[in-house]
Amino acid sequence: MFPKKGNRFPNGSNGNADELTYATAIGQALQAELGGSHRAVKTIMAWTSANERTVKNWMAGTSGPRGDHLVGLIRHSDAVLTAVLRLADREQALAVVDLAALRRRLVEMEADLGRLLDDGRSGV
Repeated sequence: MFPKKGNRFPNGSNGNADELTYATAIGQALQAELGGSHRAVKTIMAWTSANERTVKNWMAGTSGPRGDHLVGLIRHSDAVLTAVLRLADREQALAVVDLAALRRRLVEMEADLGRLLDDGRSGV
């Protein structure tokens, strides 16, 4: 039987600066993209199937996602993908991510312009 020492998870880093930097970078990326609301926690839970406490630890930067959870975050979050690429010193790969995001924004703008033009024609 394990002795009870509290209800906090260790950060798992054992003082390793790289792991602390990783957890902090992921937490900052999630906060920047989704904010710190409970809705953000629920969104990340849906993306990764992780429990609420785990997601809150990621967002606080006390621990970082591992394996499948990290893949789920990268699949849905450009900010997390960017953070991981920067941590891996793969700055050149960021250009591809930026181009994909730019393309999505242009497609959205084209759709918005189309709706505005259609509304203008029907109102005349």
